[in-house]
Amino acid sequence: MTTLPQSTEKKLGLAIDLDTCVGCHACVISCKEWNTSNYGAPLSDMDAYGKDPVGTFLNRVHTFEVKQEDKPAQVTHFPKSCLHCEDAPCVTVCPTGASYKRVEDGIVLVNESDCIGCGLCAWSCPYGAREMDAAEGVMKKCTLCVDRIYNENIPEEDRVPSCVRTCPAGARHFGDFADPDSNVSILSAERGGMELMPEQGTKPVNRYLPPRPKTDIEQIDILAPLLARQPEETGGFLGWLDRTLEKL
Repeated sequence: MTTLPQSTEKKLGLAIDLDTCVGCHACVISCKEWNTSNYGAPLSDMDAYGKDPVGTFLNRVHTFEVKQEDKPAQVTHFPKSCLHCEDAPCVTVCPTGASYKRVEDGIVLVNESDCIGCGLCAWSCPYGAREMDAAEGVMKKCTLCVDRIYNENIPEEDRVPSCVRTCPAGARHFGDFADPDSNVSILSAERGGMELMPEQGTKPVNRYLPPRPKTDIEQIDILAPLLARQPEETGGFLGWLDRTLEKL
């Protein structure tokens, strides 16, 4: 079995804004592309164009319709990936030590050369954040793009997880939750960032920023004047032709 570090120097993770996420799946596709092209073994797809396609994804987006009493139904898009828990059960159940948590930044990773594909980590994860790669026979999970965030050969603005860099709505934020002055810590404090399933006692690092009820959003139709059709006076032959055709 693998032991967890008593503490980590950083707590790198994601703050995900459920109020901003539009469910476009851009984060899913960029994650798949980056992790297939670079870190570790490729994320395989089985029978991709057949009757029963199966693929390995490190990030998925689930969509729910929530209906509260006396309030209109509200659609929420919920991205889900590894939460890099402080008390990660997927690490402690690993019989080979393939799953481990880094002391320097708190990222939970899998050493694929030591993974025997037993699946114990997947069974222990309450969030369903681990996936068995059918082609490689090893367990896969979000790495927070560890091969990207420390890569000094790419521009500094690109040294964030691929999903964060790609999100067109700016719904995903990356930073150090151990630093109270970091962007993610401030966002989480201001917006009431929530742990996912805190009753499990895993102490997930990632935070979800709750969506605002739609009834609390001011309905201001600022586009109405712009969309209203404005009469246009066209002179000459074209103007005469236009007026003539309108009468027909």
